[in-house]
Amino acid sequence: MKLSRVLGGTSRRLLAAGAVLAVAAATLVGCDKTDKTDERPPVRLGALLPLTGYFAPTGQPMADAYNMAVKEANEAGGVLGRPVEIVFGDDACDPAAAVAGANELVGKDITVSVGGGCSVAAVPSLKIFHAAGIPMIIPAANSTDLLAPGYDSVFLLAGTTKLEAKRSIEVMGELGVRRLAVVDDGTSFSDTLASETTTFVQEADGGTTFTGRQRVSQGATSYPRVVATVLRQRADLVFYTGYYAEAAKLIRDLHAAHYTGKILLADAGTDPALLEQITPAEGDNLYGLSLPVAQFMPQASTWAAKYRAAYGRQPGPFTMQSYDAARLAINAIARAGTTDREAVRKAIADTKPGDVQLLSGPSEFRRDGTQVNPTFLLLRAQNGAFALAD
Repeated sequence: MKLSRVLGGTSRRLLAAGAVLAVAAATLVGCDKTDKTDERPPVRLGALLPLTGYFAPTGQPMADAYNMAVKEANEAGGVLGRPVEIVFGDDACDPAAAVAGANELVGKDITVSVGGGCSVAAVPSLKIFHAAGIPMIIPAANSTDLLAPGYDSVFLLAGTTKLEAKRSIEVMGELGVRRLAVVDDGTSFSDTLASETTTFVQEADGGTTFTGRQRVSQGATSYPRVVATVLRQRADLVFYTGYYAEAAKLIRDLHAAHYTGKILLADAGTDPALLEQITPAEGDNLYGLSLPVAQFMPQASTWAAKYRAAYGRQPGPFTMQSYDAARLAINAIARAGTTDREAVRKAIADTKPGDVQLLSGPSEFRRDGTQVNPTFLLLRAQNGAFALAD
């Protein structure tokens, strides 16, 4: 989960918030200072996340999950006899901020990058981490643009947009869709998912007609042109492939225009924060794809209870993936027996299910760095909350 400005991330705001970000990053360092392994230099992990802007409600819970994994590791003695430290950078889901943040993390001598909430911010950081020889375990971003450079040091825990597009086609069949409209927000994740979905629909003979593709303008207060086109094309499902901030406005506009069809959101839009911005009535016939979320995964119930006890709220989207990214990195460092980045990269690539049990999916990667058999859930908005679709 894309353009020089993404939902509130601008260079002026980033400069103005510089002092605040420095304080926030410093306070988010997770290291058990009571452990005797503190006598040796820490093993550092780095994570770029949206800690300010529209997506801070997603980024902060992810930061909590990283801290939880690091705290557990340090309570167990750290790794290689050293404490583990997590260092955060704020990318605000903005490419410019991500480049600055990635360079800063490289300067802090991290062994593995375990961040990546938005593809638009993760993509420009690839070259920086690769040049430094730092492997990347990316928990949430999943645009196929992340695979385009062909780096062997990039590992995705959230599938890819191509796999999500295939799942969306399956869902459309389940929902009986006959006329499909696709709407994106122009960002890397949204654009690639929209393109791949459109291609699959046009190539398939599944009885679904592609009526057209529209694009919303980020930051606009409403989308009358997009809504008018959807109504004119008589679409019975709108697949919105962008993020939840713009999704809320589009949903409100469609509802106000008396659109009676279904709306399907990509995983970037299926966030509880979305439902705080629309009424339950506006959520009628609203569906969303989702990566594994703790409340719907029985194997994560114990972990979810610990998270709630520690932070006083439900673990949100991408928190399991963030927790897993940190645990996988620590496990790989232990198996490598060194913090040498190339040795750690190889250990990550060679990870097998018996090495570490991940909550969010299989702990095994294909040669291209994608997770084997990632899961996409289908959720439905009901009474102001998301639930598993029947």
